[in-house]
Amino acid sequence: MVNKIAESAAAAIADIKDGATILVGGFGTAGLPFALVDALIEHGARDLVIVSNNAGNGETGLAALLKAKRVRKIICSFPRQTDSWVFDGLYRAGEIELDVVPQGNLAERMRAAGAGIGAFYCPTGYGTLLAGDRETRSINGRDYVLEFPIHGDFALIKALKGDRWGNLVYRKTARNFGPVMAMAAKVAIAQVDEVVELGALDPELVATPGIFIQRVVAVGIQAAKVA
Repeated sequence: MVNKIAESAAAAIADIKDGATILVGGFGTAGLPFALVDALIEHGARDLVIVSNNAGNGETGLAALLKAKRVRKIICSFPRQTDSWVFDGLYRAGEIELDVVPQGNLAERMRAAGAGIGAFYCPTGYGTLLAGDRETRSINGRDYVLEFPIHGDFALIKALKGDRWGNLVYRKTARNFGPVMAMAAKVAIAQVDEVVELGALDPELVATPGIFIQRVVAVGIQAAKVA
């Protein structure tokens, strides 16, 4: 019987090793898997490469992980906001590496990883510092930059509901990067508010099929493990 329900967030992330590349869902705090990130902090893995839209808010979630000095490098679109003082301090002190990737490119690079695409050309960033020294090409009169997939050892994502097979539905914009991150990671771990019986999810609303999910952790108020 296929049952991907983990007994706890700590158990779900227990095999994350030092130096792992981890894709972390969320747009700011919307869709951020706080329980999984907190478990990762307690777990103690360090020298991590984090791929996320933001570099943390306040001193919770990703910011707490950064403050604990567990992250070597962060790949993101928006590293600095008014409440991103943890990242700001670490970066100014030379204690963390940063790779800024335009938001659409970030999502597409992970989607490409999940789809088995070797590389693709994108116009965003051409002629700017973000293009770096990557290959460029003119196609039909428009200039493009060669972008490569972003693969993850693990993905930590948050969904509204899931079943024991790992099928997931999300709440509104909390969906953000979850589906592409699940596809791009070797091991995708989903934090859900509620685990439901098989067949309870409307197939038309399942944004992430269970084939892309290895573990599900129920952490919401209504969470209950369903065999």
